Amino acid sequence: MSVIRLASLPDLAALSELRRELWPEIDLEENVRELTAILRGEKIGTLPLLIFVAGTEDGTLLGFIEVGLRSHADGCDKRMPVGYVEGWLVREDQRRQGIGGQLLAAAEEWARSQGCLEMASDAVIENEISQRAHKALGFEVVDRCVNYRKAL
Repeated sequence: MSVIRLASLPDLAALSELRRELWPEIDLEENVRELTAILRGEKIGTLPLLIFVAGTEDGTLLGFIEVGLRSHADGCDKRMPVGYVEGWLVREDQRRQGIGGQLLAAAEEWARSQGCLEMASDAVIENEISQRAHKALGFEVVDRCVNYRKAL
């Protein structure tokens, strides 16, 4: 059974590794700088952001969810802030045990405490595992988008 709790500064090194697993393109120094600010309770941008972790009794981290508030999200009521899953990962060897659902439940409870009536998230099209997890936990697809870039 995993223990779900708010991440804290002693989790910095292990959490940094998990974030790099989710976002391998992130610069190591930027990752540590941003993570330190979040764990200290500093705002990233204008809205709150926090991290819940799933761990074992001995403190080994099994996964995390970063949750924040957004003023709006596609498919959600534009008149209300929305809880937003900014990042969500369970270690591959720990998946399909309910840990992702436990993390999401903690994020949803926090979003409710902030006055949110909806939760939103996103996943890249290639990440079918994430899409299946979202669907299994009650999310519905509200939009699909193709992003473009052009160098000038």
